[in-house]
Amino acid sequence: MFLISKALWFLFTPSNLLTLLVLGGVVAGLSRRGSRKPFAIAAIGAVGLALCGFGPVGFWLARPLETRFPPVRPLPAEVAGFIVLGGGVRLEDSTRSDSLTVNDAGNRILALGDLARRYPAAKIVMSGGSGNLFDDADTEGEAELVQRHAEMLGIDPARIIVENRSRSTYENALDTRKLVRPGDGEVWLLVTSAWHMPRAVGAFRQAGFPVTAYPVDFRAPGKSYAWRTFAEMARGLRLTDSMAKEWVGLVAYRLMGHTDALLPGPWDRGRPARP
Repeated sequence: MFLISKALWFLFTPSNLLTLLVLGGVVAGLSRRGSRKPFAIAAIGAVGLALCGFGPVGFWLARPLETRFPPVRPLPAEVAGFIVLGGGVRLEDSTRSDSLTVNDAGNRILALGDLARRYPAAKIVMSGGSGNLFDDADTEGEAELVQRHAEMLGIDPARIIVENRSRSTYENALDTRKLVRPGDGEVWLLVTSAWHMPRAVGAFRQAGFPVTAYPVDFRAPGKSYAWRTFAEMARGLRLTDSMAKEWVGLVAYRLMGHTDALLPGPWDRGRPARP
């Protein structure tokens, strides 16, 4: 399933699909002289690339996701622990340079350091193996990498509990629950990107692990972003691709029973977790 999902997403990523429409339309138009349909298809692809690359499409997709779980204010006085989901580290670059190199979702790692200082007695779980297609079992995953470089964040590496088997959000939830065995009434914070939080919370609920959302890494943090544009097409396409992938993931998780709602929300909007 993991390999199939990676292959399908490569084909249907908006930037890839629109580029294929442009290239396919041009090639077909040059080989079929006199036919305008191929060039019309290419034009549709080009317009789509322009809208997604320079326009606010990515922000439109991000906004409903990021407003589902507002930032926690105030923070709980005490927590049993907090879970940081992988995805904030450039794994290959970090491994090759023997350092901790973060990506666009690096606020997850910054939050790890901040919460570790705020809650010195809390358990810390770093959840995430390698999401690369061809890595074997001996490949160092993101959780292990963060633990190895924890001192860069001012954290004792011994505090970090490593969950390094998961390759998806649902596996994050299942494997973390088995690892820490949360007790009744315990408060656990879940740290991930704001746009990823609905699917993550839904997966943890379905796994029987109720958590309190601690969203970070906001991409469209205000209403003004609804009409913002990009000066660089690559940035707009990257955001559109990421948000489209998240919406597809929400639909897929609902169909597979990995969440109890299409767009999970706070407890007062959703149903209780499965026992």
